[in-house]
Amino acid sequence: MENLGQKLTSPTVEQTHTVAVIGAGWAGCAAAVALAKNGHRVTLLEAARLPGGRARRVEQHDYKLDNGQHILLGAYRDSLQLIKTVGLKPSAMLRRYPLQMRYPPDCGGMDFIAPKLPAPLHLAWAMLRAKGLQTADKLALARFSSAARWMNWQLNNDCSVTQLLERFDQTERVIQLMWRPLCIAALNTPPERASAKVFLNVLRDSLGANRSASDMLLPLQDLSALFPEAAVRFIEKQHGKVEYGVRVREITRSGKRWLVTADQRTSEFDAVVLATPPWVTSDLMQTLDTSIASMRFDYEAITTCYLQYAPTVKLDRPFYALIDQPEHQQWGQFVFDRGQLHNDQAGLLAVVISASAEANEMGQENLCSKVSQQLANVLHRPELNTTLWHSVITEKRATFACTPDLKRPTNLTACENIVLAGDYTASDYPATIEGAVRSGLVAAKLLSQQK
Repeated sequence: MENLGQKLTSPTVEQTHTVAVIGAGWAGCAAAVALAKNGHRVTLLEAARLPGGRARRVEQHDYKLDNGQHILLGAYRDSLQLIKTVGLKPSAMLRRYPLQMRYPPDCGGMDFIAPKLPAPLHLAWAMLRAKGLQTADKLALARFSSAARWMNWQLNNDCSVTQLLERFDQTERVIQLMWRPLCIAALNTPPERASAKVFLNVLRDSLGANRSASDMLLPLQDLSALFPEAAVRFIEKQHGKVEYGVRVREITRSGKRWLVTADQRTSEFDAVVLATPPWVTSDLMQTLDTSIASMRFDYEAITTCYLQYAPTVKLDRPFYALIDQPEHQQWGQFVFDRGQLHNDQAGLLAVVISASAEANEMGQENLCSKVSQQLANVLHRPELNTTLWHSVITEKRATFACTPDLKRPTNLTACENIVLAGDYTASDYPATIEGAVRSGLVAAKLLSQQK
C-alpha cells in the first residue's frame, strides 16, 4: 500500500491529507488545484496521456489542435480565476471579443455586435443597429430580453427552449439566427428538447450581467495548455503527484480510508474525488452507492471539421456564425480562422457542429466535402471547395443532453470522503468548461469541510 504524505490540519477543520483525484479533465484539475492550494497531498490519476478530458489537445498533421473548438464567456469567472491561480494570464491565453452573432455578408444572415457600453445599453444598441433584421425581429428580441429580466431569468416550471421562445412570440428569423445557435452552442442540445431553465441561467450570467460578462473569449493556446497542463505543474509544486496512463479499476474501503486499485497497484487515501465521466463513475460506484451507480444520461456529440487550405487563405474576421440547414446538407454552425488565433496555423479553418449525431451519419469524408462546399458558397470563395488536407474530430459523448427537469446528482455521495466532480453534477449550468470547473471547486470545498 502507498501512504502518501503526513496529515495536515487547518486551524478550523481537520483537513483530509491524502486525496486521490481520479480524472484530469477540467473538473478534476480544478478540484486538485483547490485541494493542493489548501494543503492537501494530492495524487491526480488520469487514464489518458495528457490532461484536459473532453476539452484537450489533439495533435494531427504537426498541428496542436483541439478535440473541439471552444468559445468561453466573460462570465466564466471561476475558470478565469483558476487560470490566474496556476500562474497564467487570461489576457495572454484568450482573445476577448464583444458579444456578437455575425454571419458572412450576403449569406442571408445578420450582423449583431454589442458595443462597449454599460449593460444593458450595449444589448439595446446592438439590437437597434443589427443588420439583417426587420423591425418585427428587433421588437421580438427586445420583448424577450425585457421579459427575461422582469422574470429575473427564472422559470417556475421548466419547459423546452422552443416553448419558451413561442411564449414570447419570437419571430422565425430571430430563432434561426440568434436563439437556436446560442442554445445549441451553450447547451449542445437542440432548442426543441433543451431546458429553458438552464438556457436562461446562461443568459442571466452573460446577457443579464455586466457588459464584460457577455464577451466571447477565444483560446490562443490549445485547450490542454489553456489550463490543465499548468494545473499539473501547480499540483507538482505543491508536492502532489500526477500520473498518466493509469486506469482506476476499483475503489474499496479500508477502515476509515479508501483503497484505489489501478491496473496492478493499490494505493491508500483518506479521500477520493471522482472526476471521471458519468459512465465511468457509475461503474466505480457499483458497490458503494446504488443511486450513483444507477444514474443514466443521454449524450450529445460535438464535431469539429478542420480544413487546411493554402497559408494565404484568411477570413475577413476570426470567426463567423453559419446558418445550418441539415435539409440542404449544410451542417456548419460556426467557422473559426485558426490562423488568426494561432500563429502557426495559417490557412486552417475549424468548423463546429454541435449536437452532431445526424451530421456524423454521413461519414467523415462526405461531411468534410459538404462543409467545405457550404463555406465556398456562403463566403463566395470557390477555392474553399478543395482542401490540402482535412480532419474530423468527433467527441461522441461530449455532453449530456440538457433536457427539461433533468435529474443530476449532487457532488456528495453516500460514502464519507468520496465526492463527485464533473459538469454533469447538479448545478444551474449546462455541460461547459465553467460548469466543470465550478463542480471541481465544490468537490474540493466539501472534502475540506468533512472531518
